[in-house]
Formats: sequence, structure tokens, C-alpha cells
Amino acid sequence: MSASTSTTPAAAGRVPRPARRSGGPARRPGQRATDRRELRGALLFISPWIVGFLIFTLWPVLYSGYLSLTDYDVLTDPEFVGLENYEQMAQDPKVRLALWNTFYYTVLHVPSLVIVSLGLALLLNQAGRSAGFFRTAFFLPKMTPPVAVGILLLLLFNGQNGLINMVLGWFGIDGPNWTTDPDWVKPGLVLMSLWAVGSSVIILLAALRGVPQELYDSARVDGAGFWKQTTKITLPMISGTVFFIVVVNTIASFQTFTEAYTAFFGSGNTTYSNDAALFYVIYLFRQAFEFLDMGYASALAWLLFVIILAVTVVQLKVSKRFVFYEGEDR
Repeated sequence: MSASTSTTPAAAGRVPRPARRSGGPARRPGQRATDRRELRGALLFISPWIVGFLIFTLWPVLYSGYLSLTDYDVLTDPEFVGLENYEQMAQDPKVRLALWNTFYYTVLHVPSLVIVSLGLALLLNQAGRSAGFFRTAFFLPKMTPPVAVGILLLLLFNGQNGLINMVLGWFGIDGPNWTTDPDWVKPGLVLMSLWAVGSSVIILLAALRGVPQELYDSARVDGAGFWKQTTKITLPMISGTVFFIVVVNTIASFQTFTEAYTAFFGSGNTTYSNDAALFYVIYLFRQAFEFLDMGYASALAWLLFVIILAVTVVQLKVSKRFVFYEGEDR
């Protein structure tokens, strides 16, 4: 009597092949070739940007690092002097003055811009159908050429017959000499900079529109008013956007140039000292293009790069305690 017996692979002496892990399908040779073609296509499409970055950004940055170690006046070949330019910077009182003016302006400008932008964005968020018109109206001043803004500053903030002091006079306030009093030059520039907060307003408005409405509904059910909703819901939910505005405008403030240069250095007015408006980039620009000391100007530029990098790193470190990102575990 013959009985049919079923044999397993182990019984037949064969070792079973381990099951494939579920980490994803194996990539076939044809798939790898397709990936390489797509990579080459992507690199081809972005090659104009890569070439432009290498020629117009990376190379000038690296070359300026070399020039910062030389004595170079554009008319003759650079002469290597080592760290002399950096030693000169440490002893130059104008560098300390320009840094102080720039830090002072930044400390005034960034919080003022954030507060005004956020206030306008909160108002626009309640505007309904008319928000589109006001978005355009707030952004239009951003299109004004900075040189025109610098000239406008002299007209509006003139201590004798400027529009700002005229309006203050209606309320019995004797306005200061914004453009000649060193104590009021930088506050005047900060006030004038708020002319162009439109881009920050639009960015913050987009962030406000992204806050889930159900959070406000739940808060109202619990009896929370506008102020509590703003501080407990709105600000935490848009803190990432606010942080972006702070970082970008901090960098822009350290590089402020056109309006102050047009108003206080480009007009040829020598009847009063303009040291109160001597910002760091203005001093750098004058060293490079007025005095043709390109080596010293390059050293100044590298110092500014290090300062901005350090301030940005500190902001990133501090942001971990205050910035909330949706979906992030706390």
C-alpha cells in the first residue's frame, strides 16, 4: 500500500528564503536609470541658477575674503597685508559708531515693524470683503523707490515746516528737529521705515487665515474675549511666521542703507553732522566707493557677515522656547 507523503522544504533539506522586509520595494535597474535621467533633467533645468550663484554670489564672497587681507584701491593690483585691515577696524572709532547706530536702529525698528504689521494684519483679518482693497493699499508703499523715500523723509520730518511737526502742532506738541537733532535722527528713520510694512502685513495675514476657526469657537464657548484669544491662540499659532518676520527684518535692518544715505549723505548737506545716521553699510559703502579702499571695505563686509550670522544663530536658539510649529511634540 503506497501512501503519498508531503515533504516540506526543511524536510527536503532546503533552507527557506527569508521573507523580504517591508521597508519598501527593491529598486530595479530600470528604475535606477530613470532616477538618474530625472536627476540630470532637474540639474539641467536649475543649471542657470547654479551658474549664476557660482559666478555672481559664491565667487564674489570668496574673493572679498581674499581682498580683506590686501591693500587694494582698484587702480593697482592687490597687495597682501595679512590682518592689518582687521587690526585697523579694531582701532577705528567710526566702526564703533556705525555699529552702535546700526544696533540702535535695529532694536527700535524690528519690534516696531512687527507690532504695526501684526496690528494691521489683525484688522485686515476682520475686514471681510474689503480686505483685498486694503491689502493692495498697504502694499503699494513697498513699491516706492527707496531713494524717493529718503527724499520724502526730509520733506515730512523737516523740523521747521515738515508735515509731521505741523500735525503735532495741531495737538499743541512742539515736534523735535527730526533731521538735525542726533537724538531724533534714528527714531525718525524708524518711523519712516514703517511706511513700507505692507509685505509683512500680507505674510502675517496669510498666517492668520490659516489658524483653525474651531479653536476660536471653542474659546468663545469658554468665555474667552478678543485679548485672550489673541494671546492664547493667535500668537502661538502664528509664532513661526512672526519669527520669520523678525529674522528677515533683523537682517534687513543691519543692512539698512538707501533711505539714510539719500537723506543724510547723498544730498550734499554739510550744515550739520550726520554721524547719527552713519550706519554700518553706509560706512562700508563710503570706504569702498568714495575712498576706494576695497580691502578695508571687504574686511568690514566680513565683520558684518559674522555679526548677522551670530545674531541669527542666537535667534534660532531662542526660538526653540517660544515658537510653536503645528504637529511638533512639546
